[in-house]
Amino acid sequence: MHVAHVIDDTECIVENARMGIRGKMKRTQLPRDILAGDGVLEEVGEVCRRLSLDGVALVVAGRRTKEIAGKRVLQILEDASYDVQVAEIHAEEADRESVERVKSILRETKARFLISVGGGKIIDIGKVSSFEMEIPFVSVPTIASHDGIASPRATIRNGKFPMSVQTHAPLAVVADTEIIARAPFRFTAAGCGDIVANFTAVLDWKLAYRLRNQEFSSYAAALSEMTANMVLENAKEIRKGSEIAAWLVTKALISSGVAISIAGTSAPASGSEHKFSHALDIIADRPALHGEQCGIGTIMMAYLHGEDWQLIKNVLREIGAPTTAKEIGVPDEIIIEALTQAHKINPHRYTILGDTGLTREAAERLARVTGVID
Repeated sequence: MHVAHVIDDTECIVENARMGIRGKMKRTQLPRDILAGDGVLEEVGEVCRRLSLDGVALVVAGRRTKEIAGKRVLQILEDASYDVQVAEIHAEEADRESVERVKSILRETKARFLISVGGGKIIDIGKVSSFEMEIPFVSVPTIASHDGIASPRATIRNGKFPMSVQTHAPLAVVADTEIIARAPFRFTAAGCGDIVANFTAVLDWKLAYRLRNQEFSSYAAALSEMTANMVLENAKEIRKGSEIAAWLVTKALISSGVAISIAGTSAPASGSEHKFSHALDIIADRPALHGEQCGIGTIMMAYLHGEDWQLIKNVLREIGAPTTAKEIGVPDEIIIEALTQAHKINPHRYTILGDTGLTREAAERLARVTGVID
């Protein structure tokens, strides 16, 4: 069962004809090379050669991801006759300080391209650093926890506040599912939460198009919705935690990132459920994984949209993703507070939360009706 429907192409074509397309221009930036599958890490050197990347390469990794795959990437690149430097990042979050440190290393080493080997934090740090230094970026994910592995967006924390920023899409994505399958399954389940969020994100985007005349791409919306349905249709297989599960989720996350590139905005994959998640990041002492929070947010926002929220909840449960505040270790009161504050996050993006948000009473009822809190 599909729980969201995109605006028909005809509606958009007619509306564009009414408004006129003279003078309109849109640039879409997509990854040029995407490899996903068993053992594809061994191809990273060939990928760089095929894309005509030359000069010094900077590999950015965390302490653990350096051991998991970073050292192997270093060896492969050296065997391909690249001069390779390494930046090991120990930050708990993708923050401005880490970005500036990587940029400093880029200047010192005169690196001509950057490869991030790791999870969302490492990929976001590398993506922003390379964007600001105007050099190519290659994404090598070691977990499948959110769609940043292929998208032109990154989340960087500025003090307490996470900020979503525009970057470039990775020039290439090399996602080795053998490595991703060995990661704790919690990350893969969180990735499913981030993908399922596309359902309510598209509904919010449709609402913004109708009520605020914001630009809407039926193609990007359809791709985003199709990506979310991949999770619904393969929930049982994903729950097995096999390499096939890793491949399915990685493929969906990459598709979601491509939808963002096509749209030129994160709207097809980020709506009211992401606002809720970002509000939790600010309010909660120890927030959960991004995708876990987005999955729970999607349950509640689907209810507000009048969609089948129970289906989404059942799918997340079947996969093994959390569906309650207790399961992510967040107090009920914090969930309610985040719901009342969520509309203030990225106020330019119109969603079902509107401009004034939920009252405390409405927020509490929403969380209780959907079973997010007891």
